[in-house]
Amino acid sequence: MATIVTMPRLSDTMTEGTVATWLKKVGDKVSEGDILAEIETDKATMEFESFNEGTLLHIGIQAGETAPVDSLLAIIGNEGEDISALLASGATAAAPVVETAAATETKSEAPAAQPAAALPEGVIVVTMPRLSDTMTEGTVATWLKKVGDTVAEGDILAEIETDKATMEFESFNAGTLLYIGIQEGSTAPVDSLLAIIGPAGTDISGVADNFKAGGSSTPATTEEVKSAPTEKAAPIVQEAAADGQRILASPLAKKIASDKGIQLSQVKGTGENGRIVKSDIENFTPSASNAATTSAPTQETAKAAAPKVFVPAGEVFTEEIKNSQMRKIIAKRLAESLFTAPHYNLSIEVTMDEAMKSRAVINSVPDTKVSFNDMVIKACAVALKKHPIINSQWREDAIIINHHVNIGVAVAVEDGLVVPVLRFTDAMSLSQIGSSVRDLAGRAKNKKLLPNEMEGSTFTVSNLGMFGITEFNSIINQPNSAILSVGAIVEKPVVKNGQIVVGNTMMLSLACDHRTIDGATGAQFLQTLKQYIENPVTMLA
Repeated sequence: MATIVTMPRLSDTMTEGTVATWLKKVGDKVSEGDILAEIETDKATMEFESFNEGTLLHIGIQAGETAPVDSLLAIIGNEGEDISALLASGATAAAPVVETAAATETKSEAPAAQPAAALPEGVIVVTMPRLSDTMTEGTVATWLKKVGDTVAEGDILAEIETDKATMEFESFNAGTLLYIGIQEGSTAPVDSLLAIIGPAGTDISGVADNFKAGGSSTPATTEEVKSAPTEKAAPIVQEAAADGQRILASPLAKKIASDKGIQLSQVKGTGENGRIVKSDIENFTPSASNAATTSAPTQETAKAAAPKVFVPAGEVFTEEIKNSQMRKIIAKRLAESLFTAPHYNLSIEVTMDEAMKSRAVINSVPDTKVSFNDMVIKACAVALKKHPIINSQWREDAIIINHHVNIGVAVAVEDGLVVPVLRFTDAMSLSQIGSSVRDLAGRAKNKKLLPNEMEGSTFTVSNLGMFGITEFNSIINQPNSAILSVGAIVEKPVVKNGQIVVGNTMMLSLACDHRTIDGATGAQFLQTLKQYIENPVTMLA
């Protein structure tokens, strides 16, 4: 069924947009995450991603043309699909399927869906923004303003935790923060009442009550917010400066500082009110006088600050840990995958002796570092080109076979699991795969991955070998049809040429969606993969 794409609302003040450039033309294939066009708003020119896949059947606004928000921008559907009825009806915003989501990187404040007449003059209702294409709800990690504070355009209002990262949320309006609708630590759906900004002293007693967005957390009344302790809305503080003053820093800056062993008291903040942001940490160079002492005190401080839980002997003792947005999304998606896709698993044992020799030779080249996991990823990429049905996804009306290979690499992070994607993996060399995986994994652990770096995978590799796990079965990372689980290399007795000798083996397990991949097809893929890994030189043939 064709999908109508309308002119998106990319900022809170945007009423119309101009198509600066089309990056797709009619007849082109469109994948989820592809950039359709660059759209010029009243504030910036932004990339506009597609959240659907298919063929671009119609362009409604040509490059250079301007149109109101919700005007027909494009139609995406199946190749050859009849869209005459949609075009004849004018393809209004009331069509069955509408794509109006903003680009992933846009930080927008959408006014509440209530009559303008219901709002006092100058009052702006700020709602929970949609900060990624998969975000359905957000958690307020930190409020950086409190009720009564003056807000300037561009000020950071709050830090919001999504399913993928903690992001700073800027204000596109100026005024006084009159009301906070979602308290720190509370979670609410996208478009729920987040805050109200307007002229100081404005009576907004009826605005919050009349707001109809269904938040999962009950917002406090204006009076309750005003009387709440100011510490509740203050930025989180990691440490104190020598003069006893609190140091303001974003959660991401604190995380990076902790990972790098940097004391925040030594960093000069360039953010609002001297607040330390991630760029301050990334650009920080310790002076000679404190370089030697930067790391150790921080580690000791972290140890001293770690919570100590004393369990009374012989007593029932429980602890409740609030689920993060990432943990909620992991639970939701993996449950959907397991219960909608009929999984089956195939396992094969691979001899690693030649792979170990090849890796040693490769890593003898200066500035080259390749892991066994990199070799497995490369072997998967080559094998997927020979067995494209493995590189597919199920749709009710068709099986989509991807002839491009984008391999997702599962990475464990503090809050759960993320899957950064190596695009066009089959065209990458082993050393390119190695450096890319290290870069993506490092940024994943620092929560610095962009949302589009975790989208578009066609196959996934999960490796627990570094933890000593010899064999396991993963849940498919949909919409992929398969995921490969990689175990540890084990030294053990093996039979070679009729003799028992010491050898090195590794177990691979392939979880398949039976709707797209039959058992024999999955087995043939594993045989090809085994051949490539056992004889790495064959990957070059």
